[in-house]
Amino acid sequence: MSEKQIEQSKPANVQENNPTMNNERFQFNTGDTVIVSTRITEDNRTRIQKFEGIVISKQGAGISKTFTVRRIGVNEIGIERIFPLHSPLVEQVEVKRHGKVRRAKLYYLRDRRGKHATYVRSAD
Repeated sequence: MSEKQIEQSKPANVQENNPTMNNERFQFNTGDTVIVSTRITEDNRTRIQKFEGIVISKQGAGISKTFTVRRIGVNEIGIERIFPLHSPLVEQVEVKRHGKVRRAKLYYLRDRRGKHATYVRSAD
C-alpha cells in the first residue's frame, strides 16, 4: 500500500496533531505509585497541588480517558480521585515507583487496611 492509500484508510474523525490529546503525554500503568500535579485556581491565584497514591484503574478511550488514584489519608481513610488524562489542568504525572500487578483494576485494595492497602509488588 502506498502512503496515500494508508491516509485514506484512516477514519475522518481521527486527528493526529491534536495538542490536547497526546498519547505519549504520560507513561504509567495500573499499580504504579504516582504523584499527580494539578493546577488549582483560587480567586485570582493559581497554584500546583500534588496528590500521591496508587493508580487503581485506567478507563475510557480517546479524549475521555481517565485514571483513578487512591491514597490512604488521616485515620486510615481511603481517598480516591479521578483525573482526566488529557486535561490541561493536569500538569504532570511523576511515577515514583513501578508496580507489578496481574489485573487491570485494583479495586480489591479498597477492602484492605493499614500497610496492606498500599502494598503492590515492585516491578524491579
